[in-house]
Amino acid sequence: MGAQAEEYQTLHMNEVLSSEAEKSTTLTDEEAQPNLEEVEKIIGYSFNNKVLLKEAFTHSSFVSTECSASSYERLEYVGDAVLNLLFSREQYNLYPGLPPGRLTRLRAANVDTEKLARVAIKHGLHRYLRHKKPLLEEQIREFTRAISHYPLHSNGLVDAPKNLADIVESTIGAVFMDCNSIDTVWEAFKDLLEPIINPGTIKTHPVTQLYEICQKNNLKLRFVDLWEESQTVEVFINNEIVGRGTYGLRKEVAHNRAAKDALDNIWKVLGEEKESAQDQDQEANCQSEELPEMKNLNI
Repeated sequence: MGAQAEEYQTLHMNEVLSSEAEKSTTLTDEEAQPNLEEVEKIIGYSFNNKVLLKEAFTHSSFVSTECSASSYERLEYVGDAVLNLLFSREQYNLYPGLPPGRLTRLRAANVDTEKLARVAIKHGLHRYLRHKKPLLEEQIREFTRAISHYPLHSNGLVDAPKNLADIVESTIGAVFMDCNSIDTVWEAFKDLLEPIINPGTIKTHPVTQLYEICQKNNLKLRFVDLWEESQTVEVFINNEIVGRGTYGLRKEVAHNRAAKDALDNIWKVLGEEKESAQDQDQEANCQSEELPEMKNLNI
């Protein structure tokens, strides 16, 4: 795909995401029953038991105040297990040469909260969630604005509303419980889950990448936690501040942003040209692909 085509595709996706997020996520009393036919059309599956689909879009906050139906939590539990199995099977068949560690990391990237929240926004599934969470709409708008800078995945730099990922998993769980066929579930959701992260597009977490570069160059790395005072985490390398990340709702996001900021500035510490340091970033990213059990190092 050429550069112009890629740019057009990214801009078009951002327009779609922004449009979907602007739509209300809070159902009024008159709208308390989600339009099941619209949801079925989105996922391309017609339910035999409509109660399952209604349950998949009912948050626990709505259950306690508006109705006696069950929340989506049990279906989310089922959907989480089904989704992990689906990706395990798919990746096992697609990448026969990948060791278990890399398969695990690849699966995790495709089923984490941010990735599934993107699916919910992209296809407008959040519009059918019955809830009584007044802050959720603004969180969704902020999430949509944030991910416009990261077309595939932010690797921990964006705070994804968990409720968005939950309804994707609960809907998967609902379909599975309705049809009892993992193949039917995959047929319904494989296109909805696009773009699927593959070995060529997966990126190393910024905290992991920073530790690797510092270890390779014998640099002393230190994170300073100022989150309680100023919602900030700072990064020092050889006692020199090189990165700072700020985010008020989750310390983990501030920590990840500090690591990314340090990566952007580490060339100053290394005493190299910026391009050379960026080459080291890329090399560390490739080396992480070869490590079978490399895990994210978060606080």
